[in-house]
Amino acid sequence: MSLHVRRRVRTAAIGAAAVALLAAGCGSEGGGGGSSTPNDTLVVYTGQATDYTANFNPFSPTLIEGPGTIYEPLFYYNASSQGDPEPKLGTEYEWTKDDGTELTITLREGVTWSDGKPFTAEDVKFTFDLVKSEAVPNTIGFTGETEVVDDTTVKVTFEEPSYMDGPQLLGKTYIVPKHIWSEIADPAADPIEQPVGTGPFTLTDFKPQAFVLTANAEYWDGEPAVKNIRYRSLSGNQAAASSLEAGEIDVQTGPVPNLENVEAAYDGYKSVIVPMNQTVLDACANADLGCEGPQTDPAVRQAIYYAMDREQLNSLAFQNTSSDISPGFALPERDAAYLSADLENRTAPANADAARAEEILTDAGWERGDDGIFAKDGQKLSITATVVSGWTDYITALDTMSEQLKQVGIELIPSQVSWNEMSDSRATGNYQLLIDSLYPGPAADPYYVYSYFYGSGNTAEVGEIGSTNYSRYVNEDVDTAIDELSQLDPADSEARQPYYDEIQAQIEQDMPYIPILTAGTITVFNAEKFSGWPTNVDLYAFPAVWSRPDQAEVFANLKPNGE
Repeated sequence: MSLHVRRRVRTAAIGAAAVALLAAGCGSEGGGGGSSTPNDTLVVYTGQATDYTANFNPFSPTLIEGPGTIYEPLFYYNASSQGDPEPKLGTEYEWTKDDGTELTITLREGVTWSDGKPFTAEDVKFTFDLVKSEAVPNTIGFTGETEVVDDTTVKVTFEEPSYMDGPQLLGKTYIVPKHIWSEIADPAADPIEQPVGTGPFTLTDFKPQAFVLTANAEYWDGEPAVKNIRYRSLSGNQAAASSLEAGEIDVQTGPVPNLENVEAAYDGYKSVIVPMNQTVLDACANADLGCEGPQTDPAVRQAIYYAMDREQLNSLAFQNTSSDISPGFALPERDAAYLSADLENRTAPANADAARAEEILTDAGWERGDDGIFAKDGQKLSITATVVSGWTDYITALDTMSEQLKQVGIELIPSQVSWNEMSDSRATGNYQLLIDSLYPGPAADPYYVYSYFYGSGNTAEVGEIGSTNYSRYVNEDVDTAIDELSQLDPADSEARQPYYDEIQAQIEQDMPYIPILTAGTITVFNAEKFSGWPTNVDLYAFPAVWSRPDQAEVFANLKPNGE
């Protein structure tokens, strides 16, 4: 373990190019790429397939926007690549004790909230204390003591080494104004319909079909060149593709027809594909916490895992843009060094193994019924799988999977619901299976996937909000390994690997999230109207428009063309 871990990060300069662009004037009608919207207005589609419900609470699992755009973290970590974090409300941080128990953070001067009040060290302490109090979801089990040292310095003291809490506190905790939030009776439940933040954009208009964020003229890093961001709801992926063809939206993350030939099919548009999120079937897995249905049996989850033909799923549902996934949930490429040698399968089988699936069910006491579907103790092996209406890739995946699973005696019934319904069901555990994706943490390390989705501190009984552990998974050995990892210096890979081995072995057997594939996240964007998009050569941020706070990095980097 290093004796004095110190990471200095460079101070971001105000974007001179953006300022020059602003001086040239903005707001003319008719953008590039055949766009029908103003040059300086970015129209985004995040996959919202029904009306929006106003919720800009950065701590809410059902929020629609805010982190990165309205509210800022202290630093931005790019999970797409290794490197130092970018300064935001913080300018520098340092582990000031060599055992990882004291973190000192220097804050940016001259920042104001969007209501004109000054941003202070008290706001940072208030936010950290709010998380610690668990008045809002405390996804990392933060227990540190935060002290205001002076106007621009805070110090966080931990009882135990807490290296892995650093990126979460610094990069995924969105600072809120004390002068407003201290008056909120229930900060976890309040939808914060009139958000006040320090970020580059502010909410200026909201309607159920669309809302608008406008560039913050007083932003500490200069007013963004993109003057307005209009978020639209559409009926689904097909409607999004039609809107791209018509130049009615400028960016979307999701499947599109003619992906192999985007530039010809969508005039002025380009695409970027990044493997990052892991597509899974969330299983409400824990009967002790109130989950009901055949999927609470680990043997059923294992059988589904072996019954999938992933090669066919990739071809029919994901345009062959997805890639291997590990049942240990370390990314096969980015996290190759962490993949356990003890895994039965380092990556999930590409093709179905019907004999293995049926053997697992038979050994667990399931028997084939007259209709060919397994049953046990009078319960038919019939499971409902929830999917958002209009998400055609996921719908196709479940339809294909239904046919695959039927071959081994499992009945899978897809059920299309609105995004709001899916989000609520996932948070409260009122579902059986749900097609979803596990997202990365603030840094390029699988620790955060384990902490978020497998740590028992992030779950709750069915009916209550489980902040990120949607499967209701509880395993003491996994919890212990997560706790041990949180205390180790991330540079000490030799000390960390046994805990990764333990976690991966356990979750491969228990399988509360059934791995499908690693998604090739497709983002299609209007390159003729705006420049500055991330590319596979310059992946300065994960490009997905629904990934927060990455989306804010992209928005801040864009510049309108052709003015």
